[in-house]
Amino acid sequence: MVNQTKDAKLAILGGEKTISHAFKPYNTIGEEEKQAVMQVLDSGVLSQYLGAWHENFYGGPKVRQFEENCQSFWGVKHAVAVNSLTSGLIAAVGALGISPGDEVIVSPWTMCATATAVLHWNAIPVFADIEKDTFNLDPASVEANITPYTKAIIATDIFGHSADMDALMAIAKRYDLKVISDAAQAPGAKYQGRYAGTLAHIGGFSLNYHKHIHTGEGGVMVTDDDDYAERMRLIRNHAEAVVGDKGETNLANMLGYNFRLGEIESALGIEQLKKLPQLVARRQQIANRLRMGLEGLTGLVQPLIRPDCSHAFYVYPMKLETNAPGISRKRIIEALTAEGIQGLSAGYVNLHLLPLYQQKTAYGDKGFPWHSNICHPEVDYHKGICPVAESLHEHEFIGYQMCLHDLSDAEVDLIIAAFDKVWANLEKLQQD
Repeated sequence: MVNQTKDAKLAILGGEKTISHAFKPYNTIGEEEKQAVMQVLDSGVLSQYLGAWHENFYGGPKVRQFEENCQSFWGVKHAVAVNSLTSGLIAAVGALGISPGDEVIVSPWTMCATATAVLHWNAIPVFADIEKDTFNLDPASVEANITPYTKAIIATDIFGHSADMDALMAIAKRYDLKVISDAAQAPGAKYQGRYAGTLAHIGGFSLNYHKHIHTGEGGVMVTDDDDYAERMRLIRNHAEAVVGDKGETNLANMLGYNFRLGEIESALGIEQLKKLPQLVARRQQIANRLRMGLEGLTGLVQPLIRPDCSHAFYVYPMKLETNAPGISRKRIIEALTAEGIQGLSAGYVNLHLLPLYQQKTAYGDKGFPWHSNICHPEVDYHKGICPVAESLHEHEFIGYQMCLHDLSDAEVDLIIAAFDKVWANLEKLQQD
């Protein structure tokens, strides 16, 4: 472990950097993926979907193999490959039968697509607050936001830790709601012995290029419900052109898209899925090393992992609770970055404060769907509705991106040394 003394001059004040080299980018693609792609290219079959009721409606051999492998890995009855988790969430909301004007409770701390997947069906996102320690949906806030119009909850497993699924599923049962689990950042994380993303009515994982595993772009949805799985497959592949010949009688939300994952991406996914356990284990090793090295720094709160849960550590989430006067979180992160740490962020996001929700304008320029007779008039997005999320974003949260670099133990120690150096010289930041 590298140590820095209180006398060391901070790099932001003209001293030498703790970390003088660029870290190696995180790259999960190897020879196995190259060979798999070449096999697809040699076959000449890059996609085998037909947007009609046909034996090829469900895609080509690699798509089907990837879906079968996902079913086995996650222990679910159905896996539906899609070209992004954004697409998958749209398909999931549609498969649940969400109608225009229905309300779906979502987190303000998630990728924007989690909420816009609701708007795609002219339903209304309602933002509940988050827990201060896991940054996931707060079940108490979820229950407080339920109205007669509420039909579903989308729970995001933010940064790699599962939401409180026992509490959320109990609420859903009590109010006859459906739950979608957005586990984009938590593949391989566990909740009471089961994989995150598999405890809801529908779950989903991202295969976007900067996740634990990836296919460039892509996603996979999982469920044990036969009907939801089939309806997601229909929405994935031009449902409106298929339902007649298929004999589908329930036409609710059978407005389809092209959400199809190709054969090359599926071949990549087959190989990437094999690597997921070891890749998550390495993120956990790095996180444990960071925790041991940083836990003595006053005012820097380390990530919480609930009992019987594991964390996939897409992000290493921390809170800054120092009362040092005159030293802002922004200044501390600037000092850490100057020491050579790459991948730190101050705050996260508050979706309810985006212009889309502040101006309540999505489709056209007349404020649809909010300013229409399908929307409950009391839906509110003003600043203050999610006080925990807002405070964390503005003042306390610090994240380190764990899937940005392929770190050695020595480089993790350098990150710890940079934190030590900055913390030993906080008063000099105040004086500057």
